[in-house]
Amino acid sequence: MRPLRVRIGVLGLALVAGLAAPTAATAAPRAGSAAPAPTVEELRLDGDVPREILRRSGFAAVAPAFARGLGRTGSYREARAVVAREGAALWRRAVDRVQGRGPARGDLSRDDDRPLYWARLGMTRELRAWEPGFGLSERQRAALLTELERTSRGQTDLRLPRGGHGGHGKGVKRVLLTGFDPFTLDRDIRISNPSGAVALALDGTVIDTPDGPARVETAVFPVRWADFGQGTMERALRPYLPRVDLFTTVSQGRVGRFDVERTNGAWRGGFPDNANVSRTETVPVTDPASQPQWTTTTLPYAAITAADTGRFPVYDNTSVTEIPAGATEAVVRPDGPTPGSTAREGGGGNYLSNEIAYRATLLRDRLGLHGTLPGGHVHTPVLQFGAGNTDPATGAVTDPEFVRNRLDIVAQTRAIVGVAVSAAGTDRG
Repeated sequence: MRPLRVRIGVLGLALVAGLAAPTAATAAPRAGSAAPAPTVEELRLDGDVPREILRRSGFAAVAPAFARGLGRTGSYREARAVVAREGAALWRRAVDRVQGRGPARGDLSRDDDRPLYWARLGMTRELRAWEPGFGLSERQRAALLTELERTSRGQTDLRLPRGGHGGHGKGVKRVLLTGFDPFTLDRDIRISNPSGAVALALDGTVIDTPDGPARVETAVFPVRWADFGQGTMERALRPYLPRVDLFTTVSQGRVGRFDVERTNGAWRGGFPDNANVSRTETVPVTDPASQPQWTTTTLPYAAITAADTGRFPVYDNTSVTEIPAGATEAVVRPDGPTPGSTAREGGGGNYLSNEIAYRATLLRDRLGLHGTLPGGHVHTPVLQFGAGNTDPATGAVTDPEFVRNRLDIVAQTRAIVGVAVSAAGTDRG
């Protein structure tokens, strides 16, 4: 995900997501109450494309069923149980569909990440508007929405094998991988995010490597500045980083190439998120007094870029944009930051892909794992539609080349993870 000020045009083609028809809640609003307004993301559910994606994937009934479940609850405790159960069920259903378990329930290709995104928004829209007879405070509603976000994104479903961090040669290696929702939806609502597709395809799978088997656990994060400012990534990953052998955050990046981003910067560049909110500021973290301007990857980038992992080239990206110490204007540094400089773009830009990479690697460092835990960020190629299907207004929601591109990106990301696990194990050995 790289909506940079210079690269914005490329980014717009990057994702292909869209799906979830809005449905009337069966839980009746309380008389005289005003239902909270839908969010910017939820309002996009009214479009034809989200409806089509939901219908063609079999996910159109998710939100109405969720609303009926809420309507049968008689207390906040019961509602929280329904939210947790149904959020987790949506994540598991999306993973199962992508991984070929159970019926496809529609003609949309099974590798598609978009049904999860749009179905989740259908559920949050129902929950936001729900006014139960037993009363629900705004604080309670916010807690329910948070629970739904966490469970439906796989953040509560990270099942690592037993063992501790750094157990070279002892049992199954543990890998943590994150993806993102589709974004730039106002540019093309059909967009999908290959990193989300990767997360669904690899969750719970085992990759055989020369250094032994590696179990991959995944989660997906929203494309919203506010969520990251509230620490959603740290809350999700902090319990697991000390227990894994490798982690990688993944997002969509440039056309026709993978990038292992060498350096991440502490700057938000202001590109609008999925809520159409902009932020231009230093990345907000706890203990800002000790916050570094830059963090670095500890992934084995030399081994990854040297390996034959698929049809797309893989680059070790060392470029950053900085304000040099004592200067006032930003400059591009192709070989990384200079001492004392102020970040303006990491290798992965200054949008949320850079931010999740910065936060995850900063968390690694603050946990004292910099020297022992391989981790960093991988940018996938932009997921493109086939030739002749590039007009958002008239184009189809999918096509054979689009599906092939996504499958190839997923397969190559899996191969990259395998190489990283093997190379990291060799380095530790």
